[in-house]
Amino acid sequence: MRIPVDSYTLPNGLHVVLSEDHTAPIVAVNLWYHVGSANERLDRTGFAHLFEHMLFQGSANVEANEHFELVQRAGGTLNGSTWLDRTNYFETLPSNQLAIGLWLEADRMGRMLPALTQVKLDTQRDVVKNERRWSVDNQPYGTWWERLPALCFPAGHPFHHSLIGSMEHLSDASLSDVADFFSTYYTPNNAVLTIAGDFEHTEAVRLVAEYFGPIVSGASRPPLRDMTVTPVFGTTLREVVHDAVALPRLFVACRTPVFGTDGYYAASLAAAVLGLRTGSRLEQSIVRGQRVASQATAFTYDLAKGSDLFVIDVTAYPDVTPDQLEAAVIAELDLLHRDGVTEAEIARARALIETSFVTSMQSAAERADQLSRFATYFGDASIANEQVARYQATSATDVSALARERLGANNRALLWFLPLEEHTDVAVPSDDVVAMVGA
Repeated sequence: MRIPVDSYTLPNGLHVVLSEDHTAPIVAVNLWYHVGSANERLDRTGFAHLFEHMLFQGSANVEANEHFELVQRAGGTLNGSTWLDRTNYFETLPSNQLAIGLWLEADRMGRMLPALTQVKLDTQRDVVKNERRWSVDNQPYGTWWERLPALCFPAGHPFHHSLIGSMEHLSDASLSDVADFFSTYYTPNNAVLTIAGDFEHTEAVRLVAEYFGPIVSGASRPPLRDMTVTPVFGTTLREVVHDAVALPRLFVACRTPVFGTDGYYAASLAAAVLGLRTGSRLEQSIVRGQRVASQATAFTYDLAKGSDLFVIDVTAYPDVTPDQLEAAVIAELDLLHRDGVTEAEIARARALIETSFVTSMQSAAERADQLSRFATYFGDASIANEQVARYQATSATDVSALARERLGANNRALLWFLPLEEHTDVAVPSDDVVAMVGA
């Protein structure tokens, strides 16, 4: 399946991607800004996520929360998300409502600052703080997704600090800080606009030019701090967190090649062999066989800069000790590191990944998001059409070589969550670098 992709750039720098598909009367509008927590100042963390909320609080011609009302009244859905190196906003609408989605995105890109007020900032700052309390601080295992990058990337690295930001930094954020961040990063020359689904090409081009063309291009952006890290940690890192959790849970991360490289596809297939669905090694061995884990998965972070992360996530079966669980997980990882994978395992992994990818690309919303992703990271949305071939070209030999190079004991970061009442620690080998912390 080849996806139609037509790309061009407006004079103000906005990269536009169009992908027509008249299968269903649905159109998706997807806008990626190339800014995430990695772009934040170390004394102002959390701004990218704060802006995910702020951009729904109105612009020059849209009242606070009216963005939601207009899209939903037109029969559509919408949302936004923030990640380490990008922020995106998206609407899925009946195809005859394309204009409202484009106009809303253009109005907040070009005319948000006139509507920015101290009251809105204070309100959304409190919303983000409550979100942190609810989804991170007071959620079982909720801090894993900020603790794991902090363990894997050194202090000062753009991926080290928390995506959601600290309470102190959110409190210190001034209106001028917020305005400066918006003016720097939320500009047409730092964005990709993708339209996918049932639309007429000429009309879409006309609407994009009318709504986005007048927006002034932004100034140059400050470069990211140095993203370079060594290919491996050089040792086994370890952090143990005692928290209000019912069962021990272990995350194991390894540094692997960044998204889009040959090594990435090998790591992605290795993760699928180890922990994707019921036929995976972890599921068959430690969940169904030994019954030391109640769930076990493996995946890649898909980071396109610095280093990617290969991650194993396992939760202990009741009455299984942390030492038993860790021994079982490390045994499977050692086996993969030492002996590699078989052609049959790679064939299964390829089939699962390719089926998932092709199925997702049949959805206008998913297609728009993937095209924005490749255009943002690589400047070319059509790379999406190469993904199946990239996986097919990655052999069992390639995956085994990646496992030997990157999945050994010299490249593992272990993050443990243990129940407070047990307050027993896993046995720590003498050469591990370890941190013991409370919740």
